[in-house]
Amino acid sequence: MGCRDVHAATVLAFLSGTASVAGLLAAVLLPNWRQMRLYTFNKNERNVTIYTGLWIKCARFDGSRDCVIYDPQWYTAVDQLDLRVLQFALPLSMLTAVSALFLCLIGMCNTAFVSSVPNVKLAKCLVNSAGCHLVAGLLFLLACAICLTPSVWVIFYNNYLNRKYEPVFSFDISVFIAIASAGGLFFTSVLLFLWYCACKSLPSPFWQPLYSHPPSMHSYASQPYSARSRLSAIEIDIPVVTHAS
Repeated sequence: MGCRDVHAATVLAFLSGTASVAGLLAAVLLPNWRQMRLYTFNKNERNVTIYTGLWIKCARFDGSRDCVIYDPQWYTAVDQLDLRVLQFALPLSMLTAVSALFLCLIGMCNTAFVSSVPNVKLAKCLVNSAGCHLVAGLLFLLACAICLTPSVWVIFYNNYLNRKYEPVFSFDISVFIAIASAGGLFFTSVLLFLWYCACKSLPSPFWQPLYSHPPSMHSYASQPYSARSRLSAIEIDIPVVTHAS
């Protein structure tokens, strides 16, 4: 596998990163991070489930899909520390992952459309596709850490709430979506690292183009010979005898 071609690994990494960012967006928008189920012993009333998201809160009766209480200003009054951390962590993770996708796309476009022999005047300004993918892999790994840590913390914090109050709290589907998206970001970074490790044997610097100079400049020019060395052995060793008339 070389750096001068677009391979399935880089394309798969780009698609995996895009799907992971889409999953993070869904997890951010869905109001399904935590459920609080309130039971009633009155047969004439129904149990209530409160769905808590990062930005909104919705309360529903059992068997109903409409929100009895809908709070669109919940994001300003979040009283649960794990959700407050997620309000900052997940958008930051998305921003980091989008930056990595942009770098990955630049690397693929540079590989596909840039000439293999760049102009020597522009060689120092060009971008190495291998360097783009390496930095993109690091950004994907960072985005994974930013997303995964608070998402897993929700599970432990949910157990803390059940011990502190009553066992009425449970984490919802957004937790699984966020953790799965973090796994996708990690898989993307691994793919890019493997691709880069296959390319690192090339004699190119970290962020410089694969050809810092045109290949013709790397060839060794033969040293000029003296005029006498270009003469044949016969002309050198055998003297020429002339006869005077």
